[in-house]
Amino acid sequence: MNIKLIVAILAIGAMPVCAQAQAPNPPKPSKPAKAAPAAPVTTPAAAQKVVKTISGDKAKIQTYCDIGKLGSQIEDAEQKQDMNKIDELNKKMGEMATKLGPEYVALMTRLEDIDPNSKEALEIGSALETLNKSCAK
Repeated sequence: MNIKLIVAILAIGAMPVCAQAQAPNPPKPSKPAKAAPAAPVTTPAAAQKVVKTISGDKAKIQTYCDIGKLGSQIEDAEQKQDMNKIDELNKKMGEMATKLGPEYVALMTRLEDIDPNSKEALEIGSALETLNKSCAK
């Protein structure tokens, strides 16, 4: 997996966490609520499902490609240490990521907790590489 892909994945994954950190905490219910369904587990199979969902929709493919372009812009802003630009681009990236669906957001968020050199991360990166090939250079 190339370094730009890793940086893009991590940048994409960081945005939903930043957005969640800024959201106010909802009030706790007074009675225990029924357990919500578990979020999708990050596995290569889940990544394949995300890729299939995105690749079947031209608008989602374009959004995915645009997110990748923002990742490159974030890299440039990091080199210049322009935190305002990084924050602005991360906000845009988060907004765009939600258009790709909750499974995509969950996958990117979970990637933060995976060792980038692990077999799982490499398999997920390989699945996402399929989408990267759809993006015009």
